[in-house]
Amino acid sequence: MKAKIVNALQEFSRAMSVPILILPLVGILIAIGNILTNKNLIAVLPIMNNPYTLGFGKILSSSLVSILVNLGFIFCVGIAIGMAKEKRAEAGFTGFLCFLIFVSSMNIFLSVTNKLVPVDQLRGSGQTMVLGLQIVDMGVFLGIILGIIVAIIHNKFINVEFKGAFDVYSGSRFVFLICIPVMIILAVLLTFIWPPIQHVIMGLGNFIQASGNFGIFLYGFLERILIPTGLHHLIYTPFLYSSIGGVQEIGGQVVEGARNIYFAEMADPAIKVLSKSVIYDARGLSKMFGLLGAALAMYRTTPKERRGEARAILLPAAITSLIAGVTEPLEFSFLFTAPLLFGMHAALTGVGMVFLNIFGSRAIGPNGIIDFVLYNIPLGIEKTRWPIFIAVGIVMFFVYYFVFKVLILKLNLKTPGRENKEFTLYNKSDYKNKTNSNDTTSESSKSNKKSGLKDENLQLIIDGLGGSENIDTVNNCFTRLRVVVKNEKLVKKEVLETTENKGIVQNGNNVQLIYGIGVDKLKKAVNQKLGREVE
Repeated sequence: MKAKIVNALQEFSRAMSVPILILPLVGILIAIGNILTNKNLIAVLPIMNNPYTLGFGKILSSSLVSILVNLGFIFCVGIAIGMAKEKRAEAGFTGFLCFLIFVSSMNIFLSVTNKLVPVDQLRGSGQTMVLGLQIVDMGVFLGIILGIIVAIIHNKFINVEFKGAFDVYSGSRFVFLICIPVMIILAVLLTFIWPPIQHVIMGLGNFIQASGNFGIFLYGFLERILIPTGLHHLIYTPFLYSSIGGVQEIGGQVVEGARNIYFAEMADPAIKVLSKSVIYDARGLSKMFGLLGAALAMYRTTPKERRGEARAILLPAAITSLIAGVTEPLEFSFLFTAPLLFGMHAALTGVGMVFLNIFGSRAIGPNGIIDFVLYNIPLGIEKTRWPIFIAVGIVMFFVYYFVFKVLILKLNLKTPGRENKEFTLYNKSDYKNKTNSNDTTSESSKSNKKSGLKDENLQLIIDGLGGSENIDTVNNCFTRLRVVVKNEKLVKKEVLETTENKGIVQNGNNVQLIYGIGVDKLKKAVNQKLGREVE
C-alpha cells in the first residue's frame, strides 16, 4: 500500500513538471519586456526610445500576464499530458475540452440556483472569473484535479475499441464521452464541496504566514530535504501558484500565489516594491551561493593526491548550480555517502531564506545567476533590493564552507575524493563482455549517433532496469529520467551506475536516474531503443 502511494505521488510530481517548467519562461519574457521599457536603461541608451522597442516590450510584459490568471487551464492540460501513459497529445486535447465543459457547467449551475455573486462583489466572495465565466474560486487546484481525473480516465479507456458502426467512438472519442458526464457531475458537486476546502487552504496559508520566520525556514527545509524523493514539487507548487502563497490585487485583478504575484508586479510600473511573498521563490540562494561553499569545502578537505579527481566531479556540478540552478549533480555527489551533510544543506537553505526575510530582500531568485540578473537588474534596486540578496548570499557561502569543512573533518565523512575505493563497479567494457546486446536496431543506432548518445549506453540503462520487458514507462522531469518498472527486484544498480548518472533513487518500482538538463533527449532515445512511441 505504501509503495503504491509513493509511486502515485512520484507520478503526480513528475506530471506537475510539465506546466511548471514552462512557467519560468513566462517570467523571463516578462523580464525582457521590462528591460525594453526600463526608463533608466533608455536614459543610457537613447536608441531604445522608439515606438517599436517600447511597444514590443509593453506587449511582451503585459500580454503574458494573461497566462497567470489562467493557470488552472494550463495545469489541467499539462497534468493530463504528463500523467498519460500513451497518446499524450490526445490526453492534452481531452483535458482542454473537459476544462471548458467543467467551467461552463459550474457557471450554469450557479446561475440556475441563484448562487452567483454580483460581479462587483467578487473580491473575497469565494467566486472568480475563469475564461470569462464566473465559477467557484478553486485557483490552480481546479486544473490539478481535472488534469488528474482526465489522465486516469484516459489511461483506463484509451485502448478501448468498438467494431462496426460504433468504431467511430473508439479510443480518445470514448474517453471524451466518459469525461462529459464526469465533468458535469463534478462541477455540481464541487460547488458545494470546495468552499469549506478553500477555507482550510486559506487557513493553512494564514498559519504559515503567521508563523513568520519559522514558516519560511520550514518551507525552505522541506523543499530541499525532499529532493532525493523527487517530491519537492509538492512543496513549492502550492506556494507559488495558489492562495497559500498569498493573495494580492494588482491592476484591478486578484492574483494568487507568490510567483503569480511577482510576475504581475513586474509588469505593473505602479508597483514600487515587490510584495513579501516573493520570499517563497528565493530558493536560489543556496543554489547560487551555499552549494558553492559546500563544493569548496569538499574540495579543500580532499587529500591533495586526489584533488584532481574531486575537482573533475565538483567543478562542473558547482558551475551548473550557479548558472542554471540545477543542483542535483552536486547534491547527489554527497547525498548517499554523507547524508548528514544533505540534512545540514536543507536546514541552511531554510536559514538563508529567513535571513533574506529579516533583512527585507525582495529579490527574485528561484534558480541560478542567469535568472537572477534577468529578473532583478532591470527592475532596479528599489523594487527588488537585490543587493541584500547578494550580501546574504556571500555570508551563506562562508557559512556553508565552514560548516561542511568542520563536519567532514570531524566526522570523517565520505565526500568526492574521500570515499573508500575498496569496491569495484562494472565498467562498460566489463559489462559488454558479460551480456549479449544483439537486439540493437539499426534505426535507433542511427538516431542515437545523430543525437550524440551511444547505443551501448542506452542498452546499459535498459539492462540495468531489468531489460525491456521489465520497463513499464519511461518519462522525465527537468533533470531526471523517471522509470516505472514491473519488477523492482530485477533492477541492477551496479549496472546503472556505469551509465554516468549523478545519482539513483529507487522507491519500489519507481526508479529515478539523475542525468541533468539534457535528460529529455535521453528519454526519447531510450523509448526509441525500446521501440515505443516517441513524443
